Amino acid sequence: MSLPKSDLSKQADNRTALQLGAVLPRTAEVRGGHLVIGGVDMVELAHEQGTALYVFDEADVRARMAEYRDALREAYPHSDVLYASKAFLNKEILRIARDEGLCLDVSGGGELACALAVDFPPERIFVHGNNKTERELREAIGAGVGRIVLDSRLELQRVSRIAGELGRTQKVLMRVTPGVEADTHEYIKTGCEDSKFGFTMLEDFAFRCVGDVLAAPNVELTGFHCHIGSQIFALHSFAEAVQVMVGFCARVRDHYGLQAADLDMGGGLGIAYGADDEPSAIGDFARRLAQAVKGGCEAEGLPLPRLLVEPGRSLVANAGVTLYTVGILKTLPGIRKYVAVDGGMSDNIRTALYHADYEAVIANKADKPRTEIVTLCGKHCESGDAVVLDGSLQPAELGDIVCVFGTGAYCYTMASTYNGQPRPAIVFVRDGQARVVTRRETYNDLMSRDV
Repeated sequence: MSLPKSDLSKQADNRTALQLGAVLPRTAEVRGGHLVIGGVDMVELAHEQGTALYVFDEADVRARMAEYRDALREAYPHSDVLYASKAFLNKEILRIARDEGLCLDVSGGGELACALAVDFPPERIFVHGNNKTERELREAIGAGVGRIVLDSRLELQRVSRIAGELGRTQKVLMRVTPGVEADTHEYIKTGCEDSKFGFTMLEDFAFRCVGDVLAAPNVELTGFHCHIGSQIFALHSFAEAVQVMVGFCARVRDHYGLQAADLDMGGGLGIAYGADDEPSAIGDFARRLAQAVKGGCEAEGLPLPRLLVEPGRSLVANAGVTLYTVGILKTLPGIRKYVAVDGGMSDNIRTALYHADYEAVIANKADKPRTEIVTLCGKHCESGDAVVLDGSLQPAELGDIVCVFGTGAYCYTMASTYNGQPRPAIVFVRDGQARVVTRRETYNDLMSRDV
C-alpha cells in the first residue's frame, strides 16, 4: 500500500477554518485564534484529553436527527427515520437517537447488543446483514426486534425455523437490489445488480421469492427494502429507485395480493467532505423522496406505505472531528511535504481505502490562511498511511494541534489497533462542556483477551 503521486501543481486553499462551509460542525467558531466547537476550545481539550481524539458536536447531532425526523414527517406523515448505527456506534449516540424518537438500523450482533444495553425499544430496531449468523438471528428474534431484513432464501429458512423454535412470528422485509447505479465510489455502491446484498431482480428472481416468503411459516412479510449506495449527491437517483420499488410493490399486489405496509428506501445522502462540496439538504431529500413515493403510489393505485429511511453518515459525519498532535515534519523537495500526526489509518482507514478527501486546519492557528500543501500522514508502518492527501494547511510546527473535519462517520467504527495503537477516546461537547462518552483504550485493554 502506497500513497498516490503527489499533485505538485495543486494550489493551497487560503481559506481559514470558518470559511469551510458545510464541512464544519454547526457550532464551530474561532476565538482568539483557536478553533472552538460546542463552546469548547479544541486546543485546550486536546491538551486535557490527549490525542488522537474523536470529538462530536452534540447539538449538531441532535439538530440533524430532528431535522430528518421533522422534514420527513412534514412531507410524508406516515414515516420513520432509522439511524444507521454502522456509521458511528457507542452507547451515548444510541441514547440520543432513542430520545430523539428515531428507529435503529443494526447490522451485527454487537450493534444489537449495544442497543439493548441502553434499553432501545426492540420494536424500533431493524436488523440488516447479508450473512446473519444463527446466533445473531436467535438473539434478534428473541429480543423482539421490529423487523429482520431478509437478504436471501437461505436466511428466510433460518428465520422461519428459529422463530418457530422460539414461538414467535417474526416480521420481515425483503431487501431487493433495484439495479439503480448511484453516482458514488465503487466500494459503496450497493443497489446495482452485481452486489452481495439482497434479492436480485434479474430473471424475476426477487419477484418469485416473494412467494417463498409468503409461504414460509413463522414469518410475516410487511414490505420491501432497498439501498442504492452511500455518499450520493444526486437526488434523482433516489427518485429512480422509488420508481422501481413502487412498481415492484404493484406487481406483488396484483400477483400475490399483498399490500406492502413498509417501504424502506435505505440511506445514502451525501455530505460535504470538501469545502466546495454542495450536498443536497436534508429537507430537499425528504421532500423529493416523499413526492416520488406519493406520485408512484397514486399512479399504481397503491395505498401509501410507511416510508422508512436509514441515514447514518449524514447524521454524524460533519458533527464529528478528530484532533491530532504534530510530531514530525519532513519535506522532500519537488516530491511532497509530510506532516506526521499521532494517529492515522488506525483511527481513520477511509483515506487508505478510498483516497477519501478531508479538510484540516491547525486548531491553534484557525484564523490563519492555509497556505501550504501537505500530506497529513500517520504513525503506522504502511506507506499508504495518511489522513489527508495533498491538502491545504497552515504552516505546521511541532506540537501544533491539527483538526480534521468530517470524521464522525466510519472512522471510529472502522478503527483498529494496528501497531498496538490504542483506539482514541470519544468526547461530546455542548454548551461549553466536554464529557468523555467512550474512554481511551489502554495497553492493558489491548492484551485483555489474551490467554
